[in-house]
This record gives sequence, structure tokens and C-alpha cells, in this order.
Amino acid sequence: MTAAKQSKRTEALEQRPVNLDGFVEEWPEVGMVAMDSPFDPEPSVRVSDGVIVEMDGKPRAEFDFLDQFIADHAIDVAVTEQAMALPAVDIAHLLIDPRATRADVLGVSRGLTPAKLLEVVKTMNVVEMMMALQKMRARRTPANQAHATSARDNPVQVAADAAEASLRGFRELETTLGVVRYAPLVAIALQVGAQAGTPGVLTQCALEEATELELGMRGITAYAETISVYGTEPVFCDGDDTPWSKAFLASAYASRGIKMRFTSGTGSEVQMGNAEGKSMLYLEIRCILVTKGAGVQGLQNGSISCIGVPGAVPAGIRAVLAENLIASTVDLECASGNDQSFSHSDMRRVARLLPQLLPGTDFVCSGYSSTPNYDNMFAGSNVDAEDYDDWNVLQRDLQVDGGLRHVPEAQILAARNRAARALQGVFAYLDLPPISDKEVEAVTYAHGSKDLPLRDVLEDLKAAQSVMDRGVTGLDIVKGLDAAGFGDMAQTLLAVLRQRVSGDLLHTSAILTPELETLSAVNDTNDYAGPGSGYRPSGARWEEMKRLRHVVSAQNPEQEVG
Repeated sequence: MTAAKQSKRTEALEQRPVNLDGFVEEWPEVGMVAMDSPFDPEPSVRVSDGVIVEMDGKPRAEFDFLDQFIADHAIDVAVTEQAMALPAVDIAHLLIDPRATRADVLGVSRGLTPAKLLEVVKTMNVVEMMMALQKMRARRTPANQAHATSARDNPVQVAADAAEASLRGFRELETTLGVVRYAPLVAIALQVGAQAGTPGVLTQCALEEATELELGMRGITAYAETISVYGTEPVFCDGDDTPWSKAFLASAYASRGIKMRFTSGTGSEVQMGNAEGKSMLYLEIRCILVTKGAGVQGLQNGSISCIGVPGAVPAGIRAVLAENLIASTVDLECASGNDQSFSHSDMRRVARLLPQLLPGTDFVCSGYSSTPNYDNMFAGSNVDAEDYDDWNVLQRDLQVDGGLRHVPEAQILAARNRAARALQGVFAYLDLPPISDKEVEAVTYAHGSKDLPLRDVLEDLKAAQSVMDRGVTGLDIVKGLDAAGFGDMAQTLLAVLRQRVSGDLLHTSAILTPELETLSAVNDTNDYAGPGSGYRPSGARWEEMKRLRHVVSAQNPEQEVG
């Protein structure tokens, strides 16, 4: 049989990168639907003697453990019946009306059930959600978070990339490993490198929870966010966890002054095979309210590592924006995704980014890759080190603040070199495998791990275990920096560690400024109230954002001033 003849237009379209992406039709029975499943419950609540005895059509006797935790810890019983009586569209109007303050919205949202929150965002289109997110983020000033990882778990590379990332404006940096036993060396490298660029950057090492907590308690990391929560009881149980065990773990971090967020993401329950026929967004709202009920300051959400699932169904990216909005609407710090790579299409990657970049969130990315994506051990990011210039142009074009800035190469090279030399000194002080001058020189100019000499992996792994066995702490790293002649970095790291005593980093949306002052929802409250109000890039920050790599002088077009 002769194949049907295609037009040249169709042949050209078939070659477009977007057609390498995966798309699937909706299947509500298994939860393969973004935010509008016929099996989602109808909103309802009933209170008796100060206890919620019915929620979203289910009597208390039929609650699963998420229902019980949410009803008992996440919903304000004093206001829930009044809040639930408001029509969903009226609540949506509160969200987008600049005359209604953020506090006005919080007064209502604290009484809403998962099904009611879903009903509210279903009335809103993407532009309306962005308008609401502009008002509802907790911290007035947006910020950004980056990944700093290495395909070879090379600590020297991680230190240099951390220095560059901090210089470019990221206020939080996280790493993870290909070989988990490398963690102590890479976590030390991230911590050292982060202070070699712009001071005050917080760092974390994403691992299994016991090791992650131990590194935090030793002061080798400053925050955590990979404590996952899920929207159905069977998926929670698959991880041998409950909302109560997650809350206990959160309290362990908080008791030592370690900042932490939970992590959730639209589509995780479908991916794990137990969505119970509910829409992805309904289940994600349950995760958000579990986070709220646990007393945790924030949430990394925006589908994160599950982004391919909502990205494959209709309105999936709309649902991702909705989950960010709901996290902010219930007064949580929101690290809003733009994390794992999900599309071959550059146009689609930017379209996924803009709903968070334009209104601003507490952390526009929960994982901008500060390395080329081949080195990203979080499975690649929606944006990586090769997108820095594009990002800065978008900020300049639209006068929106995504937290980054252009930095002249001479400053970048100096910071990368300084980070590598500082780590070289710390490794020598701690009697860890030496970092050669050849490695320092190579990493100063490297793009990724392919440009670096190989290290002795066996010796590094032995040394990593010795860090744990010897009880090395953040103070030992401070001493190592000072002994190696990097006294200013030692003072900066000591100041970061002191934050553990003050507890200021436990405030919602807390970051450290380059002046080592805590900026959070307490002292930098979002005050958006319509045109002419709220955070807008201006003054020195706007002048900084105007500078790009190849800006030319208006008087002399032959001269670059960027």
C-alpha cells in the first residue's frame, strides 16, 4: 500500500522539537487529568463542638489520615463554615482585586477545604492566577534558587559553580549526588563555594532524610527542602511515612534552627500509581494543606520532578501555576518549580517559566541549573547555565525581577578561582585528598565536568566517610578557611551558622541578604495593592538589570558598556 503523501508544511512541522514531547489524552479514572476530574469531591464542611466532622462530602468516620491531619491541623475551625459559605467566584475576586489586601485573603483561605480551594482556582484563567500570585507571595522581594551538581560528583566543580551562582544573584543553592557516599565532600564544597561570590547564600544537600538531617545538624548545610509529602494515603505509605512523621522530622530541623520546606508536586500520585481517580491538582492541594498543618514555613512545589505528567495532559501547566498560587494563598513560602526539564521546545520551556517569573514568587526557580544540564544530577533543569544571558534579557525586556544579574567575566573567573583555592585550603586543613593547582586552574575556566581532570574517586569516598566518622562540623570548615587565609569567607560562613541560634531563618520566605541580614515575610511583607504598589525593580537594582553582555553606548555604538 502506498503511504499517504505529506505536504512540505507537515514535514517541516514534524521536525519541530515540540513534537518530541510526550502528550496523552485524559483518563480521569486513574487520575490522568490536571484539575477537573469528575471524581473530585464537592466542597463541604461541618463543625460540631469545635471539631470538623464532615469535610468535602466525607463524614469523619471515613476520613483517611490526610483528611484527619488537614481537618485537625490545617483548617481554622473558627472561620471555616463562614469561609466555605462564600461562593468560589467571590473568593477568586478577592484574590485578584487589588483593593482586597493579602491579609483579607488569608482571613478566608485559612478556613477552606481542599475541594473548595480547587473550586476557586478552577474559576480563574492563567492571567488571573498570575495577578493573584503577585499579591499573595509572602516575601515582597522575589529571589531564586539554583542547582550546583556534577556528573562526576567533583567537589572542586561544585565549589566553583556555587561561587559563580552566588555572584549571579542566587540566594539559595542545592546539590545532590550520583554516588551518595560523596555527599560530605560535595556539601562542604557547596558551602565553601557559595561564600566565595556574594555573601550569605544558603546551601543544602538533597539526600535521603537521615543523612540530610545529620549534615544539617553538623552545620554543613543551612536548609532542607526534599522532605516529600503526597496526596493519597497509599502513596504516603509507600514511603513508610505519614503526615505526623513528616511533621516530627520538620520539628527536628526547626529545633536546630535549620530552615526547611516540604516538597510536593502535581502528578506524583499518578506517577506512583495511586491517584484514587482524583485530579492531580486536588491531590496537590491536600499536600499543600498537610504542609500548612505541619507548621512548616514553606513548600517546594510546581510539579518538580513529576513535571512530565501534568505537562502531557490538557491544562497541565495551568494546574502547576494553580498549585503555586494555592501554596502562597495559604501563607506558605513557595519555591515555584521551573525545575526539572520537561520539553524539547525552547518556546514551551519559556512558556512554562513566565507564569512564575512575571508575577514573581519567593523563589522563581526551585532549581535553575548553574551547570550545563549534562552535569545536572536532578535530571536536568528547565533552564541551565547556557540560559543566563537569555534570562537577563527577559528581565530587562519586561522589567521584572527574576533574581539574577549579568556579571563581567573577570569577576566570574576571580570568584571561581577563589572558591577552588579556598576549598583546596579547607581540604588540606581537614586532611582530605589534595586538590591540585591543575584542578584549580581548570575549574576556573571550565563549563562543566568534561573540562576537568579526573579525581581519585576511591580516595575521595574514603575521605567522605572520614568526615562523618570524625564528626567534622561547620565550625571546622570555618577554621579551615581562616587557616588557609580566607578570613573574610570564614567570617561570612560563621555569620550564616550564627543564624541557627537566632532562628530568624525559620520565618516564612527567609533569605539572607549580601549584607547578612535576614529578609523574610516578617520584615519584607508583600504590600502589593494594585498599580504603583508592591515590589518593582527600581533604583540600583533596575540599573543593574539593564546591564547585559553586549549593550552598546548610545553615543558611540562601537563601544560596549555592558
